[in-house]
Amino acid sequence: MAKVRAVFRCTECGTSAPKWVGRCPGCEEWNTLVEELEASSPSAAQLLGPRDKPVPISEVDTHEWTARATGIAELDRVLGGGLVPGSVTLVGGEPGIGKSTLLLQAVASVAADGAKVLYVSAEESKQQVRLRAERLGALRPTLWLASETSLPHILDFIDEIEPTLVVVDSIQTVHHPEIGSASGSVSQVRECAARLVGAAKAKGVAVVLVGHVTKEGGLAGPRVLEHVVDTVLAFEGDRHHALRLLRAVKHRFGATDQLGLFEMTEGGMVGVPDPSRLFLADRRKGVSGSVVVPTMEGHRPLLVELQALVTPSRLASPRRSAQGLDSGRLSLLLAVLQERAGFSFAETDVYALAVGGVKIAEPAADLGVALALASALAGTSLPPDLVVCGEVGLGGELRQVSQTDRRLAEAARLGFTRALLPRLAPEPPEGIAAIRVGTLAEAIEVAGLAADGPAPPPGRRNGGGHHPASTDPESGGAWPAPRLRAVESSEIPDTVPDDILDDPF
Repeated sequence: MAKVRAVFRCTECGTSAPKWVGRCPGCEEWNTLVEELEASSPSAAQLLGPRDKPVPISEVDTHEWTARATGIAELDRVLGGGLVPGSVTLVGGEPGIGKSTLLLQAVASVAADGAKVLYVSAEESKQQVRLRAERLGALRPTLWLASETSLPHILDFIDEIEPTLVVVDSIQTVHHPEIGSASGSVSQVRECAARLVGAAKAKGVAVVLVGHVTKEGGLAGPRVLEHVVDTVLAFEGDRHHALRLLRAVKHRFGATDQLGLFEMTEGGMVGVPDPSRLFLADRRKGVSGSVVVPTMEGHRPLLVELQALVTPSRLASPRRSAQGLDSGRLSLLLAVLQERAGFSFAETDVYALAVGGVKIAEPAADLGVALALASALAGTSLPPDLVVCGEVGLGGELRQVSQTDRRLAEAARLGFTRALLPRLAPEPPEGIAAIRVGTLAEAIEVAGLAADGPAPPPGRRNGGGHHPASTDPESGGAWPAPRLRAVESSEIPDTVPDDILDDPF
């Protein structure tokens, strides 16, 4: 009988230690060691697999290892054409985001062409999956279903059915009886994933694993899980919105710069061929604090509406809320607006939002966020046919961004006729006129959002007070006026008081 002992294993790198320590000795991460029960290791003969034969690289046959389409256009876009036989793909996402629904639709589409597919549900019963398949119209005669958590039984199913595609939902609930720890532990996830990878390579069957995510948004389990698989897909989205985004974090058979978009409907996941039109469908024109920004998700241009709201605040530290935007970038732009353009947000709560549940992290949205904030504070709306694109520096200067031509081509396709761009940006496509500016202050002036009315100049503290701001004619930005002023000779006293002479300051 195998001897069982307690070990502490890191959830990040898999390093084991005989006792708990606060910092992992392998990856040096803090508080990542968890206790597990480990059986004695099997003999070396049991670990050895079949011996491979080296061949010249020019003689390796790759005809059987070409991507096969799943029939889901947006999924095939991200995978670079489809699933490769013998590959292992890991799909991660929050609970309820739609991972199981998407994969059930994918296996049903593959089975519709007569191929054998195996769907292993380790979390749900066969009846639950059957009811979902009926709702999705995914009943196929060559779609095999199993509800199993034991890895040896799953491997036996693969040997018996000989499918071309296997889905295991999910890897965290699969266990091997030879490993003493519980399902979902580092040892179980690592060993089960490694054996499924070995089976996929040996039999040439494509395997898709569903993975859980942690509360921080990362994949649950050891980091080695992402290393042993060929592809890692992230399924993202807000559960309160119908839009879902699929992107490749790792892909050994293609690029990772593609984006797939889906809409959750009663009939399952439906691909969104024109996401920009979907994002702008409910946009209200003539509202202050609203601006349209052309962003890039990989090679795919998207038009997204950014909104800002500014309200008076009685708090000592006013609120700064950013949804779908980087909060640190929002704070940076607020500082630049105050020091370089004369907009003060010191006594206001600021809320910024990327509409539609999309997340924007690229600096190309800087100018759009800044103009939305200025528009909200000034109470003046921006022209409805205007798109804004550019990066903002700390000096208030505007910098051009990559793939401007593709961004503006998407804007022109949807009827926008003007684009506010940095001075050195390339020429826009036909149908859209470029308005070029060099600084953020110039962009605000061109947009008609001058800070002379509603927003007081920022100034800098001088003994607890504030002084007015003056305008630099070269940059157009707001600069603090000097603290000294000229005085009349009559204002100068004949004698200096003794208390001033005694004061060292």
